[in-house]
Order: sequence, then C-alpha cells, then structure tokens
Amino acid sequence: MSMRSKNGNTDESVRIFDNSLLESLTHVHPLVPLILWGPIIGYLLYVSIAVVGMSRAEIFSIGVFGFIVWTLTEYLLHRYLFHFDGTSEFSKKMVFLIHGIHHHYPNDASRLVMPPVPGVVLAGIFYVLFYLLLGSIWVKPFFAFFLIGYLCYDYIHFSTHHFKPRTPVGKYLKQYHMLHHFQTPDARYGVSNPLWDYIIGTQESKTNPIRRKK
Repeated sequence: MSMRSKNGNTDESVRIFDNSLLESLTHVHPLVPLILWGPIIGYLLYVSIAVVGMSRAEIFSIGVFGFIVWTLTEYLLHRYLFHFDGTSEFSKKMVFLIHGIHHHYPNDASRLVMPPVPGVVLAGIFYVLFYLLLGSIWVKPFFAFFLIGYLCYDYIHFSTHHFKPRTPVGKYLKQYHMLHHFQTPDARYGVSNPLWDYIIGTQESKTNPIRRKK
C-alpha cells in the first residue's frame, strides 16, 4: 500500500495502492450505488407487498423506522469508525483508507461514494443483525428503507462536495459538512442531516470552537 502525495492539493486524486486492481476498486462512479442497491430495494419492497401482503401503512411505519435507524447508523459509523483514533501503524493505515484519505483529498470526485466491496460487506452484516432482531418478514421493508437512507446519505455527500447548492436546505447541509471538514473534524458527524449531532451534543466542537463574527 502506498500513501504518496505530490503536494497535498485537496482537489487532486492520490494513488493509495501500488496494485492496479486494488487501486481501481477505490474509485467509484457516482451511479454505482444506485445501480447496485436500487434493484435490491425494489425486490425487498416487491416481496413485502406482493408476496407477504403488507399494507401501505405497515410498509410506511416500518420504513420510517428503518430510515431513522439509518440516520443513527450514519452518525455512529462516521464518528466511531471513520474517525477512529488508531494507535498502531496498522490501525492508522486502515483509518486512512476508510476515511482519512477523504479528509486529505475531499474533492476527489471518484471517492465520494462508498465502494461496492465494503458496502456489500457492511450491508450483509447489518442485514443479518436486523434479521435476528426483526424476523424474516419485517426485515425486508425495514432494510429497504435502511438502504434508501444510505443512498440519500451517499448522494447528499456527493452533492455537498461536487455541486453548488441552490436551495436553503442544500446550502445548510453543504456548510455544515464543510465545517466538519475544514474547521471541526471532531464534531458535525451527520452528513445527510444533523439530527443525532443535536441529540448527542456534537453539533459544536468542544476543542476547536468556531470564531463567529460579531
């Protein structure tokens, strides 16, 4: 593994693997998550409605729950996995691969959505966990909306780095995420929304407060 950088330019893309195959797996077109997860979401909802016979109210209720659980998952992954404070050389390299490279090169458009391999691994782990908790019937619509929440996260994250927002919500989310990147990396872990930051109290940095103009 190589972590070479020519000049630290945050707009460029840096090579992290000497092996060309491994390197190619770290670059992802933004349509890949939708192509990968869209059919799975459709299948889970189809089975829930056409095979199991769930009503729209049941789908909506468990779907809202699944979506909210995703927002908490997003927060926890970003705070405790992506920003894990590793002490060993191996753990530091792993954290760099998972998320550190994004903070060093935040405008690398090919690394703004999650690569399929770790995405599939994480999805498999979460599906088994939710299956054990919810059972074979309720897990399908729940996981469909959990994945919808993930897609919202991925594309909001891509948009905050790649586009100039035109709506008040878009401008707010972009500013919120840019503050995380460039001023308060120890706060503002929500990307698709700041809900859990405000609930848990990480909407402001405790060690690096922002100086606001008077």
